[in-house]
Parts: sequence; C-alpha cells; structure tokens
Amino acid sequence: MNPAQRSRWLDELRTRAPRWAELADKHGTPLLVLEPHLVARRLRELWAALPDFGMHYAVKALPHPIVLSTIAICGGGFDVATRGEIELLQHLGLPMHRCIHTNPIKKPADIDHAYAAGVRTFVVENACEAQKFTGLPPDIELLVRLAFRNPTAKSDLSTKFGVEPADAELLVKHVLAAGVRFAGFSFHVGSQGASAEPYRHALQQTLELVAHLQQTMGVRTRTIDIGGGFPVGYREAAPSVGEVGAIVDEVLGESRKDFTLLAEPGRFLVADCMTLLTSVVGTAVRDGQMWHYLDDGVYGSYSNVMTEDVHSPIMALSELDTAELSLEPVTL
Repeated sequence: MNPAQRSRWLDELRTRAPRWAELADKHGTPLLVLEPHLVARRLRELWAALPDFGMHYAVKALPHPIVLSTIAICGGGFDVATRGEIELLQHLGLPMHRCIHTNPIKKPADIDHAYAAGVRTFVVENACEAQKFTGLPPDIELLVRLAFRNPTAKSDLSTKFGVEPADAELLVKHVLAAGVRFAGFSFHVGSQGASAEPYRHALQQTLELVAHLQQTMGVRTRTIDIGGGFPVGYREAAPSVGEVGAIVDEVLGESRKDFTLLAEPGRFLVADCMTLLTSVVGTAVRDGQMWHYLDDGVYGSYSNVMTEDVHSPIMALSELDTAELSLEPVTL
C-alpha cells in the first residue's frame, strides 16, 4: 500500500478500533460492521462537489435496509436494475418516485412491474429496447445510454452497454416512435478510473450531441445523467469527487441551468461504511514466507480481489492501537 495512503487510513480508523475489538470479542469473527453515518457523510461530500445533481444510489452496491433508509432520509434517490431491488425498496416504504431504472436490457414484464411500482424513468441502449416501450403510458421517460471508452477504469462498462454517439440520433428516433418521452442521455465512464478526465470527454461529446439533435430534429434534451463510477482510494489515492465537480462546472458552464442533472453513486457512498473483522486461525511458513490463514477469504468477503482486482486496505487491530509497531511482509 502507498505509505501516504496507509497513514491516512491509520489516522481515520484509529478511533474506531476499540469498538471493533469489543464487537469481535462479543460476536466472534468474521464479522461485518456497518456504520451508516459514513454513508450520510459521503453523500454530503458528493453533493458538495455536485450541488445541483439528483443523487440516485445504485442499490446493487450494498442493498442493506439501513443504508437505503439512510440515503432516503438524507434526500437521495435510487438507481434500480432488478425486480428484487424494487421490491426491497417497496418493502421498506421508501419513496419510489425517486427511483430511476437503469438496466439497459429488460424484460417487458419487468418494465410493467417497475411502472406499477411508481418508476417513470428508464434507460435504453438499442432499438430493440426502445421498441419494448411501444404502447406503454406516455408519461414514461427514456434516457439513451451512450458508450464512452475508458481504458484506465478497472471496469469499463462501455464494452457491454451503450450506443456509440454517432448512432445515438437513430436511437432517439426509435424512442420517439415508441410514443414515450425522450428525456435525455446517460453514460458511465467506468468504475475505479485513474483520472477524472473521462468525465470531461463524455460531457463534451454529450453536449455536442444535444446541440445536434436540437438543430436537426428540433428535439430538446432535458436530462443528463453522468452515471457512477466515482473512484474510491483503497491502497492508492484516487481522483476526488471535487475534481469531477470542477470538470462538470467547466464543461457545462452556464448551460447547466438548462438540464436536470443526475448521478448514480454506488461504491463511493458505501465503500468505507462496512468494515470486515477477521481473525488469524492458522500460521505456516511456505518457501521462507510467512502465511496467515484467515476465517474469511476470496470466496467470501474478499471476492473483489479476484473479480475486480480491487484490494481493500488490510490492517491489524494492534497496528491501530500502537503508534510504533514493527511490520513484516506476510501472505494472507
């Protein structure tokens, strides 16, 4: 881990360590500890950087009832992608009018289910998806998802979803032919990117497309959704949401008042609100290297190490308790 980043984590976590030790003693390990006030803090931080944005939390990031309720209390909305996520929000009595359905590929029955639950804004990325809305109520609004490449992202979703900007005009025509409202455009620059600059490119290209549609079709774009993917600094520093906000300010300028602006934060809001407490249950020396065996692993809570190449910071409670502690490399 980057030494400066490790020092930052130590300073931030040290005051929480005694409570974690008490919980581990009481409940055993492995144990996940949820601190919802950190979700509220992150949401405030994001709104400070993007003050006029509607924040729609990506429920899939951490669909814990307390997390969802905290976001609703703070004034946030929700980004849903499945029937199960919608039913969870309904069960909790959370405001469905604050939801947007961002799954670009949906069953017709799932569209009907979401509409009945109160969802009115959906995302499409191809003509087949737009045609699924033919004959549905005219108060439905569709966002056309654009694809922008980001090779620096850990997960570049543009390879899976989104229409190329050059083909977006035709897709907008399909949306209008379906008889529902064209609301605007959405995009996702990828998760855990190394720079905030992809937001600049995506916004600039989107604004060019907005102007083109107005000039050639007389179609007004009311909504721009910049998606999620706001990076979190685990073992290395990451671009801040302040950097993203500065780019948004620069690119949109005075035109921002012409749009409803949305974002879909997920990981950024919840990455540090849940802490995993584990114990060393065995030790061995293999080829001269010390190995410690934990009571959780890559087939459990550490699965992101394998699936996303994301490495959360790992620290010993004794490291948080002691100012001066000699550390040696080990394999966990």
